Amino acid sequence: MLSLRTGFLRGVLVLALGFISLPSWAHHGWGWATDEEFEISGKIVDVKLGNPHGEVSIDANGERWTVEVGQPYRNREAGLESGFLKKGVMMTVHGHRSAREGERLVKAERVVIDGVSYNLYPDRES
Repeated sequence: MLSLRTGFLRGVLVLALGFISLPSWAHHGWGWATDEEFEISGKIVDVKLGNPHGEVSIDANGERWTVEVGQPYRNREAGLESGFLKKGVMMTVHGHRSAREGERLVKAERVVIDGVSYNLYPDRES
């Protein structure tokens, strides 16, 4: 049987681990982004694909923006192949920007490359 002290320490540990992981958990939804639709176009300057989502950096009028694209399965379902996301390619992003003042971060709902639209979140209203 657990002693009162051991039970208390386990409870504190569980709470501490929950608080440590809270910032990363909170980021991976839509809560950090504005409700307003946002559009930006730029040239791809860096690409990091993978889980929990891919990130594409674009140069938009001399400003570097980070664009969160979907998880690998979501990109694949939308027809957005990793080969389309390469340095030098122009991309238009439709989505929601960060609510943090001055942060150049966008969660993409849809991207357009070479006139082709890739809807990453067809279940969301645009």
